[in-house]
Amino acid sequence: MKAIQALLKKSLFTSKEARILGIHPANLSYYVKIGQLRRVSRGVYQVTANEEASSLRWGDLIEATYSIHGGVICLISALAIYDLTEEIPRQHWIAISHGTSTKAKYQIKIIRLRNIKLGKTEIELDGIIVPIFDRERTIVDAFRLLSRETAIKALKMALGLPRDKKLDLIKLQAYAKKLRVNIDPYLITATT
Repeated sequence: MKAIQALLKKSLFTSKEARILGIHPANLSYYVKIGQLRRVSRGVYQVTANEEASSLRWGDLIEATYSIHGGVICLISALAIYDLTEEIPRQHWIAISHGTSTKAKYQIKIIRLRNIKLGKTEIELDGIIVPIFDRERTIVDAFRLLSRETAIKALKMALGLPRDKKLDLIKLQAYAKKLRVNIDPYLITATT
């Protein structure tokens, strides 16, 4: 366990992070077998001493994201991460490429999107890097796929953010044009 001391401080870590430190996957399996690690999902591990930390705010979402190959956090889940909604997600909203097939799992809402790379970025949640759509793409998708009320509320909350977290309105309009969503009337209303 000495080799992974840096990872033990994190709430969750991935097998990729362990591999970078020179830890073979067989060693991770051994630590799981003797009870020092817990396999949360494929490629995601947790120190058993940190199980109380598994009640982290985003632990289930991280697990859901890693359980769907090529999944990207989107819509209500992304809005919640960016604090652009007052809704508490009952499901984890994960986007996958339109041509990908996967089985829906409990507590996961699969959204199939054609342009999965547009606005895709990564953020750190509880020490784990996860794929997510940026704020601008999330708001455009909200206008496309969620209720107008939810989308307008998210837009107004995003426009009220501090200067360092401000929306990039040019990028927002470019995404809207590329995804064929007319958000101009809502932008005019929200900014006046």
